[in-house]
Amino acid sequence: MNPWKGLKGLPREVWLVCLSTLINRLGTMALPFLVLYLTEGRHWTPAEAGYGMMVYGGGALVAGPFSGRLADRLGHVHVLRASLWSSGALLLLLPYATTKPMLFTLIFLWAGLTQAFWPSAMALLTGLAAPEQRKAVFALHRLSVNLGMAVGPAMGGLIAHHSYRWVFWTDGLSTLAGAILLGLLLKAPPATPLPHDHTPGHSPWRDRRLAFLLLPFILALMVFFQIEGTLPLWVVRDLGLGSRFFGLLFTVNTLLIVVLEVPLNLAMAHWRHGRQLLLGSLCVAVGFGTMGWARTYATLILTTIIWTFGEMILFPAMSDAVATLAPSDRRGEYMGLLSLSFAAALALGPWLGVLAYAKAGPQALWLSTFVLAGGAGLMLLRFRTPEKNGQSSG
Repeated sequence: MNPWKGLKGLPREVWLVCLSTLINRLGTMALPFLVLYLTEGRHWTPAEAGYGMMVYGGGALVAGPFSGRLADRLGHVHVLRASLWSSGALLLLLPYATTKPMLFTLIFLWAGLTQAFWPSAMALLTGLAAPEQRKAVFALHRLSVNLGMAVGPAMGGLIAHHSYRWVFWTDGLSTLAGAILLGLLLKAPPATPLPHDHTPGHSPWRDRRLAFLLLPFILALMVFFQIEGTLPLWVVRDLGLGSRFFGLLFTVNTLLIVVLEVPLNLAMAHWRHGRQLLLGSLCVAVGFGTMGWARTYATLILTTIIWTFGEMILFPAMSDAVATLAPSDRRGEYMGLLSLSFAAALALGPWLGVLAYAKAGPQALWLSTFVLAGGAGLMLLRFRTPEKNGQSSG
């Protein structure tokens, strides 16, 4: 009756990648405190700090697809290690930047080198796990991220109270600790010789199936990332329920993910991709679409539970769908475009959401999130992935 028993057969390397991610994320605090560091520690204006965040987003957008392609050529383990070592070292140096151009340059490089971790990690996990294990593996990896993020920013708040410099140093040291773990324990798998008649995998930029998968996913992600833009405006400013309650919503989100995401994805491992993507998108649609009628503590917690189930179902299913589409020699590049989808949605979703919130009002905004995420789910329902025997599954 153990809902976690499906994880017993996972390769040792999967656990090492997830453990390294957990160690790295336990120290993740520099990005959540970047704006405060720039405004309070550097005495920049809010507008100047906003440019700093834009520079970080630009670095992440640029690095995603290129780092994935580089990982396919150099090896996923090698790029993983390089990403951790270089980004950790940059975090240690960043507080010493004396001019704005120098600091902007370091922020851009930090974003790009940090972003290089994700396509490599996802591609490596794809190759390590059997197809029927992938959804559970991706859920386990997300669990390591969320466990770390439940601790890192909170610890960062205590450290920032004494020194913003130590926020970057702690983040950098935890990143280097993850690099040491991978360097000591994770060995790069030997390259598999390709047959003489091997045809190189097609570019993801020319894969129409990938485009029809990622474009509606970006719409659903733009709705999900209202947690970074309009949700705090609604809960804290307009409903007047306070920042502590807003933080409690994310505590509920994290607890659900820690307890349920892996067992949930183990139970849904044999679902067709289209069915799972639809269900996840509908949960996101209902969770945010009903937000306009959620005005009490209980109803807001209920909506949070609904969209959290959408997150737990949609994200691992999407990672697995992209992994299934990717040729073995292009996995990093495919995962790079998936990473790019997250970065694009994070850049567009909160910005457009706040604009719509200001011009059309909260009710129109929340209704539009239902339409966008629900429509994305219907498009994702049509998704089919090729099987080895030439048939398809959705």
